[in-house]
Amino acid sequence: MSRKLPTNSLNPAVHSHYYEGPAAEPVGDELWCYSNYLCYSPGEVIAFHVSTTASYYSLEIARDGLKYEVLFCKDNLPGKRQDTPADASAAGCGWPVCFEFKVPDEWRSGGYRVTCRIKTESGVKEQHHFFLLRSRAVNRNKRLLLVSSTGTWCAYNNWGGSNHYEGNTGPAGRDYSPILSIERPLPRGFVVLPKDAPRAALATPPHYDDPVTYPHMEWAYANDYSKKYASAGWASYESHFVKWAEAEGFEIDIVSQYDLQLHPEVIEGYPCITIVGHDEYWSWEMRDTIDSYVESGGNVARFAGNFMWQTRLENAGHNQICYKFRADKEDPLRDSQRITTMWEAPQVARPGALTFGLNSIRGLYVGWGGCAAFGAGGFPIYRPEHWAFEGTGLGYGDVLGAQSRIFGYEVDGLDYIIKNGLPFPAEGEQVPTGLEILGLGLASNREVARGVKSETLFLGDEDCEMHAQILYGEVTPETVALAGRGSGMIVSFMKGRGEVFHAGSVEWVAGLIRKDAQVERVTRNVLSRFMGGKN
Repeated sequence: MSRKLPTNSLNPAVHSHYYEGPAAEPVGDELWCYSNYLCYSPGEVIAFHVSTTASYYSLEIARDGLKYEVLFCKDNLPGKRQDTPADASAAGCGWPVCFEFKVPDEWRSGGYRVTCRIKTESGVKEQHHFFLLRSRAVNRNKRLLLVSSTGTWCAYNNWGGSNHYEGNTGPAGRDYSPILSIERPLPRGFVVLPKDAPRAALATPPHYDDPVTYPHMEWAYANDYSKKYASAGWASYESHFVKWAEAEGFEIDIVSQYDLQLHPEVIEGYPCITIVGHDEYWSWEMRDTIDSYVESGGNVARFAGNFMWQTRLENAGHNQICYKFRADKEDPLRDSQRITTMWEAPQVARPGALTFGLNSIRGLYVGWGGCAAFGAGGFPIYRPEHWAFEGTGLGYGDVLGAQSRIFGYEVDGLDYIIKNGLPFPAEGEQVPTGLEILGLGLASNREVARGVKSETLFLGDEDCEMHAQILYGEVTPETVALAGRGSGMIVSFMKGRGEVFHAGSVEWVAGLIRKDAQVERVTRNVLSRFMGGKN
């Protein structure tokens, strides 16, 4: 792993930019692998691209579900260290195809871990890649479809030096990249993690006079994992849901989020689509696919948070584009609705709540760093009579998921009013007709320093300032303060002939991991109803 540490870094785990990638000259044992796409169908050929300092490597493919099933192994594949361009994060690595594999027709839909291994002087070195396999099933009406948040995976992948947050691009080589390629390895921690890896949301509230800490980043830095492992990837989110759903008896198929744009027909016939974890980046076409699906009678269960950025896919889906904070000045399509900024921006004018009932601009951080660190940990419940809470024992004012800490580290919300003790969308919020707010907690876009200097905090005012500009048309101390206040919600609504349930929190899966009976019951209620069964 290469590291770049700014000389003024107070905590290199938090404030430095470090990433994986080959050194100019090999200084140790190197091994990396990627494939030409993120998702395949049975019968298709996967092209693997491998770079290693070893003369030979092995490659193993296993389905990573409730059971870990090794399905293919190949030893003594010839290894070679490939040339990697400096702009690999944006342009792709460009390595030649080293091994091709035709997916057997009988392989089931799911997530597949690819493990490459080489022998070293100290033992064996492993590197993990990952791909998704669609289903060829014709009869889908009893199967649940999981859409993996591959747009967010791509956005946080900093292999080679850049992602949509930090980078080695721009005039000074310190800018994030608005253009990212899928043709590069996944960073360490996106595919597999040890059980003791901290999650982004704090597992327990800190003491009131403790300094602000970021355990996941500190753990990542100490153990040579990606700084962003807790923000994206199979290992932190989708894998936990799949294991839980398969244990519950659900027959589950999986597709890439990119399929919603490139192959929208793959969702046809499924009674329910579910999305889990950190789900931040979507294209216009992806939203069109979901909107049409729900309008025509499909159901969506979104146990996920942070619906924020519009993206574009280019180069047949091999490149993801998102200019984010620089979109107004740099995006070539800045004068059109396809500008890659927040959905609520005036140029886009397609609020996220019109698809999923909630949006990130009215939500954001909870139980993370200095943001709402002493919050409830779960969703305070306002409408316990709703069918989703059947059998949970929850009443008005109870908190769902407090012990398992499901509320964080990024949440989605709305502006709202309280009337007679119940929350409603505020006047002017663009939401589907009939939307009900079932649960509501508070979020913050600004960190509290708790006795330490503010420059030690990870989060600056950039988010607040952009939210203030979009929501209020100007950036002033008053509008930044307004933009600093957010919420996280559970909502439910009908749309056309379909239905949507949205628990707007990245950390909902923590309730499944930690076997929170009430969170499990709500999840089961929603999926069973949407699959055509009873709660």
